[in-house]
Amino acid sequence: MLSKLIFEHSQKGKSSNIIKTTKAPIKSLPKELVRQEPIGLPEIAEIDVVRHYTQLSTLNFGVDSGFYPLGSCTMKYNPKINEDMSALSEFANVHPLQDESTIQGILELLYNMQQHLNSIFGYDAFTLQPVAGAHGELTGLLIIKKYFESKSESFRNIILIPDSAHGTNPASATSVGYRTKSIPSGPRGGVDIEALKKVVSSTPNLAGLMLTNPNTLGLFDENIIEIAAIIHQAGGLLYYDGANANATLGITKPAELGFDVAHINLHKTFATPHGGGGPGSGPVGVTKELAPFLPGPMITKTANGYTFNNPAQSIGKVHSFYGNVGVVIKAYAYIVTLGSQGLREVSENAIINANYMMERLKPYYTIPFGFRTCKHEFVISMSKEKKEHGVRALDVAKRLIDYGFHPPTIYFPLIVSECLMIEPTETESRESLDTFCDAMIAISKEIRETPELLLEAPHNTPVKRLDEAKAVKEPKLTFASFCK
Repeated sequence: MLSKLIFEHSQKGKSSNIIKTTKAPIKSLPKELVRQEPIGLPEIAEIDVVRHYTQLSTLNFGVDSGFYPLGSCTMKYNPKINEDMSALSEFANVHPLQDESTIQGILELLYNMQQHLNSIFGYDAFTLQPVAGAHGELTGLLIIKKYFESKSESFRNIILIPDSAHGTNPASATSVGYRTKSIPSGPRGGVDIEALKKVVSSTPNLAGLMLTNPNTLGLFDENIIEIAAIIHQAGGLLYYDGANANATLGITKPAELGFDVAHINLHKTFATPHGGGGPGSGPVGVTKELAPFLPGPMITKTANGYTFNNPAQSIGKVHSFYGNVGVVIKAYAYIVTLGSQGLREVSENAIINANYMMERLKPYYTIPFGFRTCKHEFVISMSKEKKEHGVRALDVAKRLIDYGFHPPTIYFPLIVSECLMIEPTETESRESLDTFCDAMIAISKEIRETPELLLEAPHNTPVKRLDEAKAVKEPKLTFASFCK
């Protein structure tokens, strides 16, 4: 159980002060700056402070503590050697304002990273500046906008977005000043081609289409070549949301499928830690036609070494200095460690793991697109269980916590009712996958026989089910507000 709050441990007169006095001169503060009331910190011994925060640290759940099948987030294990590489003093102690002649080593690494990403995804140029997936989206859309401005086609202001897209896609497009139109999914889970043709034919001001492939149903769009042709024939550009690139490494390249712009999540695909707000990295790759519009500075190689360069028609900087260089170093170490064959095996194993789990769970749950081979993730619908037993996707997620697992993504994508989205990643063993599937099968039995177990879950956590709406609308972030 959760121990008391540190304020509740407080006893008047307790102290962590070991050094009682100091001979150092104390300069008086101006009177108006002197606190009039006690600061209100708890009075507590040092050992109790240590025990309190040590105990709190054990309440976190992460990839290092257990299976974390968070769909569309690729919570894979991050090899610790990558942390060691990024922490090398030769990298960690470099200042971004140093003269470039003194940082040739790290410039070479960044240049090589650009080249590796070009090779993996098929593009002519990559910028490392964006520091998150949505930041990459924003950068890519700014590039598209400036490209059309350069062609005197600023009238193009519509971005098409499939109904299975990440929520960041329409948000990013709107932030850039575009309007969006939604494209429905077809019966096999991909873009509805006929609906797409109809919308494109009635949208003379089309700027482009943003597409995640595989999409958030875990399905590779079987019509991607035709989709690219439809968009290009209408004068638009095709944007690749690379959030699910963990399913395509070494198997296919977005540029070869017709995508003109792409962002990649180093913090998902290339084993750098993420979650909790970052730091992340969302490099953007483009074809040669769009390369002049990339944000600067780019790292280029000359006869005299590596140097910075601003593309001719650059959209300008999108981040200070050169992006999250520490994250790039970790991803670089991951790429050169695995090599091209190793990267392909990453995606192959991620796909095998997802399909193994999907087949094991098919007899127990409704899998809307289970008639297709999934890629790195798959979705379950709990609509039948909700109707028959009153158990929702949220209840299954809470019950999984009791079994020791981080819940999968729930209620996304929005086109699947009562959705659970499960992504195992390639770094989990068959034993881990089986243990999770066994728990899901046991929960399936509980739904039928003892649904109250799920409705009241979680049972084994320090804090039970929260009123999430109240937590958002009335957050109590201080002890004083907690006591009111």
